[in-house]
Amino acid sequence: MLYPRQTAPALVLETVAHGSFDLATRSPERFTLICFYRGLHCPICANYLKELERLTPEFVARGVETIAVSSDGADRAALMAEKIGASQLPVGYDLSLSDARDWGLYISTSRGTTSIGIEEPALFSEPGVFLLRPDRTVYYLSVQSMPFVRPNFAEMVQALDFVIKNDYPARGQYTGAI
Repeated sequence: MLYPRQTAPALVLETVAHGSFDLATRSPERFTLICFYRGLHCPICANYLKELERLTPEFVARGVETIAVSSDGADRAALMAEKIGASQLPVGYDLSLSDARDWGLYISTSRGTTSIGIEEPALFSEPGVFLLRPDRTVYYLSVQSMPFVRPNFAEMVQALDFVIKNDYPARGQYTGAI
């Protein structure tokens, strides 16, 4: 299980239109926002990622780089990038399920064809959103076991203004005896 202020696991993958992504070599001004999504088969993911694409300039203005990541292969990731109109949001692909587990993501099995007529992969990871400091320590995380009720990106932009202004620390890091 990951906790705030811990170093995040490695994350190295290709993106649809933004080249290679290696978390260890990133140097954002303030944060890297990683949005793990279920895959092309998920209509909720598509709408969610459209919002992240729309707000990516707001994140960038605050020193936050963004990326969306799934265990889909290159072809399905390219279709998702096209579907959401990704021009500013890098869309990473081929997240291994073992790496997904290292990030604390839940893994689901296929239920067949979805409501939008796309087959679910045999296994895929459920959503998660992470904000990481430039040193790769976890600042914020939200991991879901369902596709529903995800963190709101517009609220996150507003929260970042408070975090930056007040140098607000990561919370939830205590792992000792209680």
